[in-house]
Amino acid sequence: MATKILMVCLGNICRSPLAEGILQSLVDPTKIIVDSAGTGGYHIGEKPDYRSIAIAKEHGIDISKQRCRKFHVADFREFDVIYAMDKSNYANIIAKAENANDVKKVRLLLTEIDGRENQVPDPYYGGADGFENVFNMIKMACIEIAKKL
Repeated sequence: MATKILMVCLGNICRSPLAEGILQSLVDPTKIIVDSAGTGGYHIGEKPDYRSIAIAKEHGIDISKQRCRKFHVADFREFDVIYAMDKSNYANIIAKAENANDVKKVRLLLTEIDGRENQVPDPYYGGADGFENVFNMIKMACIEIAKKL
C-alpha cells in the first residue's frame, strides 16, 4: 500500500504545489503518492502561480498540470502525513482535526531539516528570488523526507 503525503499552504498556488512537485520528483510514484491543498479556497481549480511553475521548470519539474484545491477534513483519513508550510496553516489544519490521530499526522515541513521549526515564507508578494529561495528550502526538506521513506 502506498504512503500518501499532503502538502498544504494557504492558497495552494505557490509553496504546496512546489512541495508536491519536488517530492514527487524524488520518490517512486508507485510507493509514494503526493498531493497538495490550501487552507483557503481562493484559487480552487486554478493552476499554480506562474512563478512557481517557472521556478519548478527551471529545475526540471513540471507542475503546470496541478490544480488548486482546498484542504478538507476528509484529508485526515486519506493521507498518512500532512505537511504545513507555516505555523498559520498548521493551526488552520489542526483546527479541523477530529481526534488525536489527526493531529499526529500534521507537521511543519521544515522540521524535517534538523528538527527546526522554521517556516516556508510565502513568496506571493515578492520577486522571483523569493520563489528560488522557497524552492531551495522545500527541496532540502523533501530530500530528507525521501530519505526517510
